[in-house]
Amino acid sequence: MRTMVVGCLGWLLACCVSAWAHEAAQAAAARFEVLLENGVLHRGDGGPGVAGSVGIRGGRISLLPADSKADADQKIDCRGLVIAPGFIDLHTHSDEPLLDRRTRGSVNYLMQGCTTMVTGNCGFGPVDTAKYLAEIDQFGAGTNVAHLIPHGSLRAEVMGKVNRAATADELQRMQTLAEQAMQDGAWGMSTGLIYIPGTFTPTSELTAIAGVVSRHGGIYASHIRGEGTELLSSIEEALEIGRGSGCRVHVSHFKASGRASWGTLRLAISRIEAARAGGQLVTADQYPYTASSTSLEATLLPAWAREGGREALEKRLNNASDAARIREDVLKKLAAATRIQLASCTHNRSWVGRSLDEVAQREGREVCDIVLEIERNGGASVVNFNMSEDDLRLAMPLPWVATASDGGSKIPSGTQPHPRSFGTFPRKIGRYAIEEGVLAPEAAIRSATGLPAEILGMSDRGLLAEGLAADVVVFAPSEFRDRADYDNPWQVSAGLRYVLVNGVFAVYEGVPTGALSGRSLRKVGTAQ
Repeated sequence: MRTMVVGCLGWLLACCVSAWAHEAAQAAAARFEVLLENGVLHRGDGGPGVAGSVGIRGGRISLLPADSKADADQKIDCRGLVIAPGFIDLHTHSDEPLLDRRTRGSVNYLMQGCTTMVTGNCGFGPVDTAKYLAEIDQFGAGTNVAHLIPHGSLRAEVMGKVNRAATADELQRMQTLAEQAMQDGAWGMSTGLIYIPGTFTPTSELTAIAGVVSRHGGIYASHIRGEGTELLSSIEEALEIGRGSGCRVHVSHFKASGRASWGTLRLAISRIEAARAGGQLVTADQYPYTASSTSLEATLLPAWAREGGREALEKRLNNASDAARIREDVLKKLAAATRIQLASCTHNRSWVGRSLDEVAQREGREVCDIVLEIERNGGASVVNFNMSEDDLRLAMPLPWVATASDGGSKIPSGTQPHPRSFGTFPRKIGRYAIEEGVLAPEAAIRSATGLPAEILGMSDRGLLAEGLAADVVVFAPSEFRDRADYDNPWQVSAGLRYVLVNGVFAVYEGVPTGALSGRSLRKVGTAQ
């Protein structure tokens, strides 16, 4: 009898211990690592903000009502703050900086609220997608990274920077490389059709390679062939490539460049909207500035002079007859220019930050001579004030136009880069939406979150939704503004409080943490 009682007591004790363990496990499972409490949630879908809290556990999001009693290791009071998905920058040139220990943290992007960057844009970047993304994961990155197949680099690898059509064999090799890149996780293909060798590429070749991309559900993202007086015909070419390949079409840094083209953006918008109404999938991105930035040679020098790359260009500049032809073309482009400011110039660093006109006046020389001297000595990058504020505001509220910087990961140096690398997202959301009302704040947030995710076909981020990756930004709407300008570009934005990348704080109370919690994002899909 005594043995039976002892046995029963042991069984009861075991049951109690088991129940307590189960309850403890449930409590642990219900406990969040981070709880962002009582903020205004903008989910990234274009809907208005609502009161609520966000719990983060295991790098994933849970949505909770305001004043939730959930338990957490760390609770952060977000009253008066906006909680939104981390911003996705569809167009960056951070390919090389992300592999450099000094710049892989992308602090200038984290301090805008950016948690994912797309590389391989304008046709330039690593062709070997698997190797590139593996290096990102090996060394870590401040943000997540998604990659596009860069057509210009692809073409240069197969046939050099030459002005001719590809042979059948060369085209096949490019398609094979594109196929491999898509299998390795690329999200689509980009082109830069004002650059060498993209500018030499016929539409048929682009369509054939884009056909490979289409079979994997990728996008065709294009710096189109002309953004000035050729804008409409260049938009038509992009649409034609989309129709011929089956690819979704994305127009990079949508704009009308040069005073002679101002106002034509309205016509380009009408053409894209007609294509969309007809069932074609077409989108664009835009940075909220009226100045662009690229190399001096791409801005002013003719394509024929740039064939073969910099070494070939410098030989032509030192040939009297070629130099005379180049000079003639440069003079024509200068006549139509407004202000071109040097962002970098290794030939003479004292010229950085000055316009070409200012340099010429200071040196007592003609502007064209300054341009040719710079190009004979390594070239330069420039900021080109060539767009209309009216055009900028016209495109900004369009529901198919995303926000993207066209900048890169940077740390302070002896250059004076475009401020878009430091202020794109707070400028669009803070200045244009919250302050000036050009578009609703929820629309501006969608243009940086849900829309770019939709454009890429990315399903696990871009929204505040149950179970999605915990890329989250928290900012004070009354303070969230860009501070970088053309004279002082190295200024971080104001009003940013917290940024989490994959559930890890990358910015805490407005200060970068140094965390490298970003990772490569690979498109997964079966070829059709």
